[in-house]
Amino acid sequence: MVRTDDVYQKYVSVLEEELLPAMGCTEPIAIAYAAAKAREVLGDVPERVFLAASGNIIKNVKSVVVPNTGHMRGIYAAVAAGIVAGKADKQLEVIASVTPEEIEKIKEYMKTTEIKVDLADSGLIFDIDIAVYKGNDSARVRIVDNHTNIVLIQKGEDVILSKEISKDNKANNITDRSFMSVEGILDFADSVEIADIEHLISRQIEYNMAIAEEGLKNSYGANIGSVLLASNKSVLEQGGEAAIKLKARAMAAAGSDARMNGCELPVIINSGSGNQGITASVPVVVYARELGIDKEKMYRALVLSNLLAIHQKTPIGRLSAYCGVVNAGVGAGCGITYLKGGRLDEIEHTLVNSLAIASGVICDGAKASCAAKIGLAVENGIMGYEMYCQGQQFVGGDGIVKTGVENMIASVGRLGREGMRETDKEILKIMLDN
Repeated sequence: MVRTDDVYQKYVSVLEEELLPAMGCTEPIAIAYAAAKAREVLGDVPERVFLAASGNIIKNVKSVVVPNTGHMRGIYAAVAAGIVAGKADKQLEVIASVTPEEIEKIKEYMKTTEIKVDLADSGLIFDIDIAVYKGNDSARVRIVDNHTNIVLIQKGEDVILSKEISKDNKANNITDRSFMSVEGILDFADSVEIADIEHLISRQIEYNMAIAEEGLKNSYGANIGSVLLASNKSVLEQGGEAAIKLKARAMAAAGSDARMNGCELPVIINSGSGNQGITASVPVVVYARELGIDKEKMYRALVLSNLLAIHQKTPIGRLSAYCGVVNAGVGAGCGITYLKGGRLDEIEHTLVNSLAIASGVICDGAKASCAAKIGLAVENGIMGYEMYCQGQQFVGGDGIVKTGVENMIASVGRLGREGMRETDKEILKIMLDN
């Protein structure tokens, strides 16, 4: 594959669209972004707010700490932070710069302002619809399908922006992903000019390793990263492959520990998720550094891991009852396989084996336990490769396993998109029955 190929440019575009910086869990940040934009359109601080959000948004925002709010959690904190201190032009870094004075104003705004939240009846998986009021003036902003895709801006009765709500990627300014394949992704990873992706990958390494290190240094949530290291000291002392795997799991989990529990460091996301961005990148970096792999090969492995995570997640969708870190962990496992010299056969078997093991882990919202699921996902991705090394594999007909890697990805995509719809509804009911 060469730079002038259309497919080459599409792969670059996908990485540019997906590897974005975000401060905090992306669903509350999307709410804060919508709120900040609505306040901007209104031209004043609203005295009443009404938010209608889809079940998956409510699920993912309910329990997570919103950064730069004094460790407040949930939807109301996200709305208030966006209105009081949000900078809409920063999109997913909308509340990255909040002063201590503004934090106090956020708390006061929540106490004194009428903020109503309801379940959206649109039937869409990803829907944030916010209306704000001040006296006789009003404004409305709606985000659909992905975290920054504003489809409606309205001030009073005047419609400023109206976009068709469409599953068509072109309509949403997203590169169509139907061209992607495991074989094509490997070809691109092998042949990409490093200059074309260096700005994206270097930033991912910088941001995601920094939050992983922060998660190990200080106390966040259930401290899963630190628990993994403390409970396996003998493994670290012995060194070798087992120690590297432990470090990879622990550092990825630690990044989520910090991110889910109020750390104010940004991350580079993957498939709309910071946890998926951390999972697809941190283990690969840990392995590359521990094995003394050169920078260029590490970058190529990260390109492979990120794109494989995206490829798996595309048929499932942005939000689902299916835990997306499983896909990211599979991507990381394949990236590690690449670092060790694995080619298409090894990568395909790693991916199929890994998906056969842990597909179906549920997403019950963003919160501290995501870090433990990341530890599991990284272990799972590496096990897929270890099985291959021992001449073992799962074959078509074993449960949901299909013959052929693309068929397997489609099988799991169907599971996450169609098969788990009722599971998704029941998860939300359980979460709200507290």
